[in-house]
Amino acid sequence: MKEITQTLDFIVEIEKLKSVIRNTRPVGLERYENSAEHSWHVCLSALMLKDYANEPVDINRVIKMLLIHDLGEIDAGDTIIYASETVENKQNEEAGLKRILDLLPDGLGEEYLSLWHDFEASETAESKYAKAIDRVPPLLHNLQGNGHSWKKHNIPKEKVFSLNGRRISDGSQQLWETLEVKLQQAVIDGVLK
Repeated sequence: MKEITQTLDFIVEIEKLKSVIRNTRPVGLERYENSAEHSWHVCLSALMLKDYANEPVDINRVIKMLLIHDLGEIDAGDTIIYASETVENKQNEEAGLKRILDLLPDGLGEEYLSLWHDFEASETAESKYAKAIDRVPPLLHNLQGNGHSWKKHNIPKEKVFSLNGRRISDGSQQLWETLEVKLQQAVIDGVLK
């Protein structure tokens, strides 16, 4: 019973991810998405695009990574990707994740912390693919929403192409080639400057 109670406490705590507001709006909506919505969206995206990964991937491992990769934001908050790749931000996310995983029964959280470290290191086929997929919804949100987040945060096209090109092509070259065409059209249309 103690293990079930601890797991239920964890489930209640992760509910807070729904209150972490991100910097992009869901397609067709004026409100900003929350991190829990993002987690669901990237998991389904990963499942649908798995055949385009550069290497064969264990999709269950990828989905686990994507489900836990933002849990640390409950404590650290969300930072736009173009400013979030700092040591301090990653340390804050990791500390938040550890706090949350410590709610689980003994040892159970270690597997998930290991998945987070794998995701952050981006060295395995699964983590490269997961990191690639993590970038897809924010790009689509901006492409479908007249570049709202790019414009709000003054993100230049060079930064969008550089960060996303590297990260997405590491996990799926075909996916990057498709998105790159869409981004180039956004530049032509004045959506991305």
